[in-house]
Amino acid sequence: MKLLLGLLFVATFATMLSACAVYTPSGAVVVDPHGGGGGGGGFCPPGQAKKGNC
Repeated sequence: MKLLLGLLFVATFATMLSACAVYTPSGAVVVDPHGGGGGGGGFCPPGQAKKGNC
C-alpha cells in the first residue's frame, strides 16, 4: 500500500511540474498561463531570443 501511495505521489508531483504544450501538424503551441505576450517574465530560454520569441 505504501508503494502504491508513493508512486501516486510521484506521478502527481511530476504532472504538476510538467509544461503545457499542444502539438499540431502545423507546429507546437505552448500554453502560457501568465498572459500577455513577448515574455513578460524577464526570462528567455537559450536560443529563443535569436528567433525573436522573447
